[in-house]
Amino acid sequence: MSGKDNNNIRVVATIDFGTNFSGYAYAHKSNPEEIIVRSDWENFGARFKTPTIIKYKDDSYTTIKSWGYPALIEKPKKKKKSSSAEPNGTDSDIKRTFKPIELFKLHLLESLKEKEKPFLPDGLDFKNIVKDFMKELSDDIREILIRHWQNLDFYNNVLVVLTVPAEFDDKTIETFRECALNAGFLKDNLRITTEPEAAAIYYLDSVIKEEHELIPVTSFVVVDCGDNTVDLTTFEVLEDETLGAPKERMGDYCGSGCVDQAFLKFIGEIVGTSAIESVKENHHEQLQYFVQEFCKHVKIPFTGIKEDLQQPVEFDLEEILPAIQQYVKEEERSKLEESEWLIEINFEDIKGMFDPTIDKIIHLIRNQLEKSENECPAIFLIGGFSESKYLQSRIREEFDEIVPSILVPPRPIASVVNGGILYGFKEIKK
Repeated sequence: MSGKDNNNIRVVATIDFGTNFSGYAYAHKSNPEEIIVRSDWENFGARFKTPTIIKYKDDSYTTIKSWGYPALIEKPKKKKKSSSAEPNGTDSDIKRTFKPIELFKLHLLESLKEKEKPFLPDGLDFKNIVKDFMKELSDDIREILIRHWQNLDFYNNVLVVLTVPAEFDDKTIETFRECALNAGFLKDNLRITTEPEAAAIYYLDSVIKEEHELIPVTSFVVVDCGDNTVDLTTFEVLEDETLGAPKERMGDYCGSGCVDQAFLKFIGEIVGTSAIESVKENHHEQLQYFVQEFCKHVKIPFTGIKEDLQQPVEFDLEEILPAIQQYVKEEERSKLEESEWLIEINFEDIKGMFDPTIDKIIHLIRNQLEKSENECPAIFLIGGFSESKYLQSRIREEFDEIVPSILVPPRPIASVVNGGILYGFKEIKK
């Protein structure tokens, strides 16, 4: 970007295009420290992001019906009485519908074997899905920015920064860039950086320079606890307090989605695994609403402190997941009818959903610290799962004595987009 082009840039916007959730932020060059993260998505537990999901109107896959939360979650319209349910039957209300397409970002990874990639309908190119979703995000950002600054020319006055996982190689990044350009972004006003680097820039600019007692910090570990994976990257801090090259990296599939799966397994033990599988197949949006209710009322508030959960949490399946009734077999049905389709979840149940996943995260962090050549004075927790008070307390309990500073920013889920904005303003100064 030339100096002349730099003068045209008035706003930097960052898009965090995630496997499960996506979000964005923006800031004006007149006040670059005032970073605005879009936080008014549908209120289903992830205020700063919306699901990376898209639904098409028909099997031509040319017209988008909905995207984000509206494509994923369907609140049951009315309570269905158990007496009207058909035991072991089929759902007479199932209509021909086109399921939302999710996890399509994983198709960008050439390292993933074909059989490991999520299902896509025949004839649908993953690049078109990525392009379509990015186009919806682009339109949404443009509308928001013009609402803020009416005279803003989105295509000439806005620098867009896209963040990508560290495991994206050059070829994958170019494929993603191609999708973004086809979605309408302009080549000259588009930048790409990695998620760990964006988070590290945010750490340096927004934490170290404010917390003077932390200086000098020679290195730190970014622990990105997302919905799907947890990724760790160690960064060096150079003598001039700028960011050095990333060093050790590792990760595993132990994100917050594992807690959701543990919850569904718990429910499956009560209603029957086949019933859960049938609802997943035929009433995907309703099941996702159920999971999001769990996230909102159980997963997010859970602290790991027994006194904070005075009574078991109740879920009324007739109200919140009515479709399950027609798939429950006789043995489970009699017990559920006796309890009026109410399921109780106590403290130990919830803790049991969290602990196997958190144990994996702690194991990852320990291995990362052991791989470091020098002692690591700081851990920076980011990502949506890092908002869990229970996860934070377990990590502090485990590493407090060997890591002087374990930091969690005010909005861990927004750390990457915040860092992307800072990266963008550095770019236009070049």
